[in-house]
Amino acid sequence: MQDLEQTIHMVLDFIRGIWIKKRYLMVCSWLICPLGFFYVSTLPNVYESDARVFVDTRSVLRPLLGNMVMGSNPDEELRMMATTLKSRDNIEKIAREADLDVTAIGDEAYNQLINDLTEDIKLNSARGSNEYTISYQNEDREMARTVVQETLDLFVEGALGNTRSDSETTARFLDDQIADYESQLAESEQRLADFKRQYSDILPLQGTFYANLQDMRTQLETTRLTMKETAQQIEAMKAQTRKAKKASDGLGVRNENEQVLRTRYDDRILALEERLDSLRLRFTDQHPDVIESSNLLEALKEVRDKEIAAYKSQDTGEDNSLMSESDRQLRLEITRLEGQMASLKVRENDALQKIASLQSKIDLVPQVEAEGTALNRDYDIKKEKYEEFLSRREAARVTERADRASDDLQFEILRPPMVPERPSGPKRILFYTGILIVGFGVGIGLAFLMSMLTPVLVRGQQLADLTGFPIWGTVSHLELIRIKRRNKLRVAVFALSSGSIFAIYAGFVMLDILNVDLMSRLPI
Repeated sequence: MQDLEQTIHMVLDFIRGIWIKKRYLMVCSWLICPLGFFYVSTLPNVYESDARVFVDTRSVLRPLLGNMVMGSNPDEELRMMATTLKSRDNIEKIAREADLDVTAIGDEAYNQLINDLTEDIKLNSARGSNEYTISYQNEDREMARTVVQETLDLFVEGALGNTRSDSETTARFLDDQIADYESQLAESEQRLADFKRQYSDILPLQGTFYANLQDMRTQLETTRLTMKETAQQIEAMKAQTRKAKKASDGLGVRNENEQVLRTRYDDRILALEERLDSLRLRFTDQHPDVIESSNLLEALKEVRDKEIAAYKSQDTGEDNSLMSESDRQLRLEITRLEGQMASLKVRENDALQKIASLQSKIDLVPQVEAEGTALNRDYDIKKEKYEEFLSRREAARVTERADRASDDLQFEILRPPMVPERPSGPKRILFYTGILIVGFGVGIGLAFLMSMLTPVLVRGQQLADLTGFPIWGTVSHLELIRIKRRNKLRVAVFALSSGSIFAIYAGFVMLDILNVDLMSRLPI
């Protein structure tokens, strides 16, 4: 409790000390306040013009067209335009259109003008909506409206122009890419065609080369096994025929006067000749099927000639009546087996040739397969990209037509820029109040500092605290009446001084409220 009482006494002592030194307060208030009031009143008026615009980014056609149009986001385009509106190029364009650049003489003044415009032009958007406010302040009210109007026009034209420019840029890019890929695709097709012509005999083997080689080896083994079986059968039958009398085998010859001898190989030879003619129409003589058919035809003709010769020799030198039916059948079987053996030999030779041909290509086929795979992959990639660019170009054209039919960005001017009637600044009342507070604050601070530097004792307890001796009593001043009169005079002077300052403050505030331009009324 004593500490609180001491604190209260100390604060009161400080206040008394400031009151005693109040002349410093009056001096500071008169030095700061009137000069500050006058300076603020001479500041030029600033007029602010603004405009509000709402941008509707909704489109009716885009939801209906779906994936047929390219996906440009109107909201993103709008935000990008709002972000780049205050770029240097745009600010310079606004300065030229508003004729502000003619007031700047020299590069330094022009750069300062552009920087000031960049800071003074305000573009604000309402949270969660596409409503934008453009504002600008200038000493000339007409210039303020002009700058806002030019900024608004640039904002609207820029947003719409970006969409058209993007469409044109996209179309040019897609056309260039399509032409480039079309040229590359033609080159790839030519390389692939040359490759197919160069390896026309190997390409059919791709993917089945090793399987074909294994099949031919298996076929060769089967043919050779069949040949062994057939040879053993022929040897066994010949051993039986050597025990019997030779007789005619009944090859179908009717008499010795016939000009043409028919055998059982004639139909097969005729069919094989027809097949060979058909193969030669489709392939060259070096084709494996043509070679195989030719060899088989020659073998059958050989067998037929042997049978005819055997028939003639038997017909002239032997008596058919002496040959039993079993011997005749045996002879026929031997002849059949010999023909089969000839066919098997043809098949063996053909299989050997095919195996040799495949083995000669065993190192070339994988290389050709790898090269063909690379060429096909390169061709497929370029073809895919080419078709993708074609699809995108068509989508871009649909998008452009949709944009022409219905603009994605529709601007609605909620409040056009107007010439302001009243100045928006400077905030003179706020400045007047601040100067008043600063003037009295500096005075109080200076009075407090002087009271601390040259303290005045106002209570007996202060003297006791200062000297350490107790105070037994106090003596009143002999001229108390004169002192009180003087103190009243000082209070009146202080009140008059402070009242005058507040009156001046009130006067300037009233002038600002009444929008009276003091500079225009002062004689210059």
